[in-house]
Amino acid sequence: MSISAHVRPLQNVSAADAAAWHQVVAASMAHDLPGVPAPDAGQIHAMLTRPTLGSHRLTWLAAGADGAPVGVAGLRVFTSPGQDHLAELELHVDPAHRRLGTGSLLLSAAVAACRTENRRSLITTAPADGPGEAFGERRGFRRALTLDHLMLRLDERAGADLERIAEAEHPGYRLAGWTGTVPDDLAAAFAAAKNAMNDMPVGDLDYGSVAWDADRVRAMAAVVADRGDTLLTVAAVHDDGTMAGYTEILVPQGVPPRVQQYDTAVVPAHRGHGLGLWVKAAMVRRLRAEYPSVVEIETDNADDNAHMLAVNHRMGFRSYRRTREFQLDVVTR
Repeated sequence: MSISAHVRPLQNVSAADAAAWHQVVAASMAHDLPGVPAPDAGQIHAMLTRPTLGSHRLTWLAAGADGAPVGVAGLRVFTSPGQDHLAELELHVDPAHRRLGTGSLLLSAAVAACRTENRRSLITTAPADGPGEAFGERRGFRRALTLDHLMLRLDERAGADLERIAEAEHPGYRLAGWTGTVPDDLAAAFAAAKNAMNDMPVGDLDYGSVAWDADRVRAMAAVVADRGDTLLTVAAVHDDGTMAGYTEILVPQGVPPRVQQYDTAVVPAHRGHGLGLWVKAAMVRRLRAEYPSVVEIETDNADDNAHMLAVNHRMGFRSYRRTREFQLDVVTR
């Protein structure tokens, strides 16, 4: 095997660096995830240059002997208490340049950075049974969680059924919704509800936990807005003022036909009342009214999250692919 790639860290990402990154990611995803839209060049540039919440990002670009980009790696280094042991890796190699050592060079750079940053757990995601999974397992990553990715087509049939669910009465609760930053009068209640996500199934991942407060939920919305995306939230609020549950949708910049489900959670004390289904159906109604060009919602659930899978199937989501989360235990100083 002849390794001909040169790996360099990206300190201040230029427009040319972002374009090179996009070229590699688009080629990699077209090969490994046919039918899954790659981020566009603007989204890549924003991802590489805008601040992240509770973390910082390190990036590397691999180029061939002719200077053409052949691989990229990004490391999100978590910094919040409860997750300051953790880093998350994204790694892509152009299919035409695989099995030449480029991926190994990029991974070595990321693992060395984990040691420097004193991060004991490195996690990454790969399509189930694909080349990324085999690559990781050969290099010591262990399988920790399987995710089912599901898609909801917003056709007329789904709309009519979900409209009835959204209109159903839930005595003691009301719906609230907002775009971007949570209203001040709901910020503390929203932060308390956000903490319900800490009991979501994470398999064997050493994922840690996140403590949410009003400042953190505002900061999260600012990060999303800063990169040009739009965050929609629909929540169920109890008569006593507490937030019982919520769901979030990310609408990427440019409003493509497919949007992404972010968090959905119901606070433990309010479970068993159908609130998860209610807020998700209300979100679909809102999407159809405010973003009629959106035709698909993508979500993912751990394969052992039986309750949320049942909610999504009831809404009409259908499984269409699977990914796996892997973890490498890093020996630090």
